[in-house]
Amino acid sequence: MGSGATPAASTSPAWAAAAASSRSTSRGACSVCTRTPPPSWSAPKSSPPATTAALTSRCRQGVPNCFFRMGGASVLLSNRGTHRSRAKYRLAHVVRTHGGADDEAYRCIHQQEDSDGHVGIFTAGDVLAKVGEAFRSNVTTLGPLVSPMSGQLRLLSSRFGRRFINPEWKPYIPDFRRHLGHFCVHVGGGAVIGAAQRMLQLEDGDVEPARMTLHRFGNTSSSSVWYELDYIESKGRMRRGDRVLQIAYGSGVKCSSAVWRCLQDVEPSGNGAWSDCIDRYPVDLSHVVNPNV
Repeated sequence: MGSGATPAASTSPAWAAAAASSRSTSRGACSVCTRTPPPSWSAPKSSPPATTAALTSRCRQGVPNCFFRMGGASVLLSNRGTHRSRAKYRLAHVVRTHGGADDEAYRCIHQQEDSDGHVGIFTAGDVLAKVGEAFRSNVTTLGPLVSPMSGQLRLLSSRFGRRFINPEWKPYIPDFRRHLGHFCVHVGGGAVIGAAQRMLQLEDGDVEPARMTLHRFGNTSSSSVWYELDYIESKGRMRRGDRVLQIAYGSGVKCSSAVWRCLQDVEPSGNGAWSDCIDRYPVDLSHVVNPNV
């Protein structure tokens, strides 16, 4: 990696149980995956597309390479029950939302050639608005999965009212802070973190991992949620039974969320992405003129 590279974040095996709920949403439709895969390993990796989508165009709608920082993350997954004693987390829920059926959402972040034949990533329309729509659709689907019966009833009444009484009613967003202990939101910039904080009704301390990740590593795109998880672990805050929400966005527009349950007390690692600087964090951002930039 070049001079702008950041250390790779990694974590030990996480046991993904076959019973974990997996949902996909598109145009409000929801499907539940009940197929159980054979016992296997998986090692997904994520990193920003700063190399394959290098921008050489002078078009103002282009996304410059400096918007991203080089970095990456990988996690080792297994659905073998015998690995549970070694795993740190169990995958409880996954929700994927894809807005590609909407032309405006599909074209708001896309790769194409400009008039000079240069290939790059370009933006069009209100990106934050489309991301917000995908986000709301995702958390609305996720809400019943992590809420008790009382929360599910309130969500059902909200949907009924919006459909049959007044479509302008604000959708009911569950109190995720009551049911989840930690949050890893997409580090796409200060404004993106702030928008997620408002939508999920989180406190400043809940998005501390996201803002500190942005301060230390910059925008590492989808891999940022693993840098945040490593931050929580490095601070010694992850304990057995805790639940953590990871939520990230992408072009399309896509929004994916995952809820993990911690299976054991996680002690700080000496070889993580934060091992050389965790004692300096969190830092005071009050001197920043606009922390949402």
